[in-house]
Amino acid sequence: MRNLTLASALALVAAGTLAAGQASARDQIRVVGSSTVYPFTTTVAEQLGKTGGIKTPVVESTGTGGGMKLFCAGVGVNHPDATNASRRMKKGEFEMCQKNGVKDIVEINIGFDGLTVAQSKQGTPIKLTLAQLLLAVAKEVPGPGGKLIPNPNRNWSDIDKSLPNIKIEVLGPPPTSGTRDSFHELLLEKGAEQIPALVSLKKSDPKAFDRVWKTLREDGAYVEAGENDNVIVAKLEANRNAFGVFGFSFLEENSNKLRGVPLDGVVPEFDQITSGKYPGARRMYVYIKKQHVGVVPGIDKFAAEYVSAKALGEDGYLAKKGLVTLPKKELDEVRKSTTGLTPMTAGPLS
Repeated sequence: MRNLTLASALALVAAGTLAAGQASARDQIRVVGSSTVYPFTTTVAEQLGKTGGIKTPVVESTGTGGGMKLFCAGVGVNHPDATNASRRMKKGEFEMCQKNGVKDIVEINIGFDGLTVAQSKQGTPIKLTLAQLLLAVAKEVPGPGGKLIPNPNRNWSDIDKSLPNIKIEVLGPPPTSGTRDSFHELLLEKGAEQIPALVSLKKSDPKAFDRVWKTLREDGAYVEAGENDNVIVAKLEANRNAFGVFGFSFLEENSNKLRGVPLDGVVPEFDQITSGKYPGARRMYVYIKKQHVGVVPGIDKFAAEYVSAKALGEDGYLAKKGLVTLPKKELDEVRKSTTGLTPMTAGPLS
């Protein structure tokens, strides 16, 4: 009995030593998530590394969906401290976090982005309606009598004679990307709602309607180009007839060689995005694991830096990077909840 007690005591000491070792195993903040938010968070990380008195945080581009899975997998230094997202956290993701012990999550709405369709300036200028965009990339489209058929459109002119007689080739994000979610929900669903046959389908068979705007072609007209939006930019430079789907910040950074395609008559520009007139306008987020504050050094500093005036002000370094910043009143509210590390609730999530 005495030996058993001694063995138990040694086991407890060993476990304590392991836990202490694990707690000190990481002295750098680790951030995962959206490729669209990645450039902004990387800039914040670099600034913090220069002036914050901590090691520069490590930022990885895993896509919004992939980042959420990593972030919500658990608490402890083997799990990331924060995740970037080009859409709001979903209710199911919040519940997954809670189930895995990630209880206190701080949500930071860092600003806006505009989901753009872009092309090379060497290509033929084009204007698209959301309906035309849907008819270009959907796997199934309405045929004679409104019946769904495999997409027969090979060239843009097959959709509308006013469009260029060039092959449809749209480069965009994979399913793990928040940009892909936004592409479906902001642009393609709205496009489907502009087509009378699909409006009728929505009433008679909502599941079939959803399948149309959620399912993309696999015949080469839509090409999954990975999580790195810079790859799409490079491919657009190489192919003047191709089109790419990515955030406004990438378009602005490459405005010398790319142009944004007007959607429903609205050009992707700063003022059109903040006003909500541009159909691809979307909010972007960073989520922080409050339970890691005090375990991994500098998480509170990271949060404060992200919402600081020098970062998110009208002339802040993130605005210069291409971020469309929040209106002052809203930004003040975000700063208050972020610096106070106020945990979010599931209430507003869907």
